[in-house]
Amino acid sequence: MDDFAPKNGVLHAEDVPLTRIAEEVGTPVYVYSRRTFERHARAFREGMEQAGKIHLAYAIKANPNLAVLRIMANMGYGADVVSVGEMRRALAAGMKPADIVFSGVGKTVMELEAGLDAGIGQFNLELEEEGSVLAALAAKRGQRAPAVLRVNPDVDAGTHAKISTGKAENKFGVAISDAVAIFDRLAPLDGLDLRGVAIHIGSQLQSLAPLEQAYVRIGELVAELRARGHRITHVDLGGGLGVPYRPDDVFPSPAELGAMVARVTKDWGVTLMFEPGRVIAGNAGVLLTKVIWVKPAVGDPWVIVDAAMNDLARPALYDAFHDFVAVEQTGERMVANIAGPVCESGDTFAKNREIDVVESGDLAIFRTAGAYGATMASTYNSRALVPEVLVDGDRYAVVADRIAAETVMGAERVPDWL
Repeated sequence: MDDFAPKNGVLHAEDVPLTRIAEEVGTPVYVYSRRTFERHARAFREGMEQAGKIHLAYAIKANPNLAVLRIMANMGYGADVVSVGEMRRALAAGMKPADIVFSGVGKTVMELEAGLDAGIGQFNLELEEEGSVLAALAAKRGQRAPAVLRVNPDVDAGTHAKISTGKAENKFGVAISDAVAIFDRLAPLDGLDLRGVAIHIGSQLQSLAPLEQAYVRIGELVAELRARGHRITHVDLGGGLGVPYRPDDVFPSPAELGAMVARVTKDWGVTLMFEPGRVIAGNAGVLLTKVIWVKPAVGDPWVIVDAAMNDLARPALYDAFHDFVAVEQTGERMVANIAGPVCESGDTFAKNREIDVVESGDLAIFRTAGAYGATMASTYNSRALVPEVLVDGDRYAVVADRIAAETVMGAERVPDWL
């Protein structure tokens, strides 16, 4: 459920007409709903609470805007970060250091040191060498770094190959067959408080079955580690629950996920950690765009909009579907291709899609753009970096400016020897 709906024939974000935002801010522009963010954050927490003692760390990579992070902090969420930049965003938004989990397969020594300096709550180790380096860095400071070992359970999440992270051939975590031996070697190190294990098998999961399979394997690993004398107090179960992009999509709810987790983990006796991102942010945002041309073609016409693959990369990267809806609807429909102005054939949002009839100058939205939208934007083709707006009831604020190509160019230098 989201808060983007028509009122008097015009799509609104909560109580603000999207026509007003387009007129005052311009297009393309991301528009977020505070109400939707808060409702989804509340629903996820309520769903997981049935599993017992929990820790919720919002996956910043989904949408790192500072205003969004402030909403999540106010809702009692910590942060799952994968870079020092994301860690600094979390701290700037008011998230407590102890509630920050540092994930990521390529943490540098500088990033490990920054995490220690900030006093973050947990490092998710991706390989044995990382654990050894972290232990040495912490010992020099007279600290013990709280950490868990990320395990790759070799479970197919059944999602797009580029967002699958739990199969043996993926780059994430240590093989589950090697986990006990690695844990044995890392746990005794001075400077390391190795307190559990972590898992994350992929994003946009449509079924709970792969998650349950992975969780059962992790439960068996926890039992084996305890049998060898290791103290296991935390298990990070990751995130990945999908959201509906198509109008007829049906996905498991947080309550259904929570019920499964409660059943599988009932005897674990640990703090369960979760890293929700898309499930909270996805349907809390749209990309508002304007039609430039409707271009005749041999087959279906091309609807050329002012948003492009540099603003919303998911269709070009993953062949992802985003519903395209006119801001002012007449009830008439047409079949068309939808594309942006970037000089790439990949700058195509849809082909042979039935959509609302639109003409040059009309406004439309790409739905479910609150996650992995603005965060993946670029200035390709020397286009401006897309702005972001947050709506709260009948008011809105620009929470990220449009960064013009001239501003980006101003950071470049031509050496005096040219």
